[in-house]
Amino acid sequence: MDNQAEVSEFLRTRRDRLTPEQAGLIGGGRRRVVGLRREEVAMLAGMSTDYYAKMERGDLSGVSPEVLDALARALRLDDAEIEHLHDLARAAAPSSVRRRPRTVAPTVSASLQSFLDAVTGAPVWVRDHRMEIVAVNPLGRALLAPILDDPTNRRNNAVFMFLNPAARTYYPDWESGADGIVATMRSYAGRDPHNKALTDLIGELVTRSDAFRVRWAAHNVRFHRSGTKRILHPAVGDLEFAFEAMDLPAYPGWEMYAYTAEPGSPTEERMRLLGSLAASSAHDQIPSMQNPSGGPR
Repeated sequence: MDNQAEVSEFLRTRRDRLTPEQAGLIGGGRRRVVGLRREEVAMLAGMSTDYYAKMERGDLSGVSPEVLDALARALRLDDAEIEHLHDLARAAAPSSVRRRPRTVAPTVSASLQSFLDAVTGAPVWVRDHRMEIVAVNPLGRALLAPILDDPTNRRNNAVFMFLNPAARTYYPDWESGADGIVATMRSYAGRDPHNKALTDLIGELVTRSDAFRVRWAAHNVRFHRSGTKRILHPAVGDLEFAFEAMDLPAYPGWEMYAYTAEPGSPTEERMRLLGSLAASSAHDQIPSMQNPSGGPR
């Protein structure tokens, strides 16, 4: 990706969304801009207007972490946005500074798969920064069957979300889920701008999906560490989970996700049913997304 363009658009969109009132500025009269002016951002960050204008043109080379933090405070960035800004600055450093040793892509070890399989009470899986599902436990396999069973999805949740119409049924909260996937992928791209597989996927989705392209242009970033998720599973119906995400230090670029149901809830009961289907090895009993009404609600 073009780092200068990324920096420029990220800073501009953050500036545009912040009103003078939100920034603690009083007055200002009639305005021709939606958000803050460049000189207002510069004043709030304690720098000259020319220096900030240079940064917003996309040049972060040589900018210190302290200046970045001051700019983050001025623009009211959240934790994910602050990290993204620092990632963009690192990517702007001379190649001798930013280059990292090449490492072999991780593979699923027997011990990792054994650990996943030992978790029997909750669906657990591992995905990489391309949103590709690389490992699952049996209950996770059953839960994610609509994604994993269709080869056109390529075991990839982003491909499923934006290129498969079935995703709008499987994810009842599709709009917010789509926002989250794109914002998370932009965070990953800022952290690893030379990841060709990731940039190739982003390019494909920008080309093939209007919904992805619009969200990508917003330059939003976010962490995907915990929260709630609703799923309409074709075999067992409505499900609502709390989820937690965990980095796997031994597997760079991989994250593990676990979904849990509230004790005594309909979701817990339906997951027991799904677990029975998975344990029976009768996988063809799990309907495809072409029959979303094939299970209890």
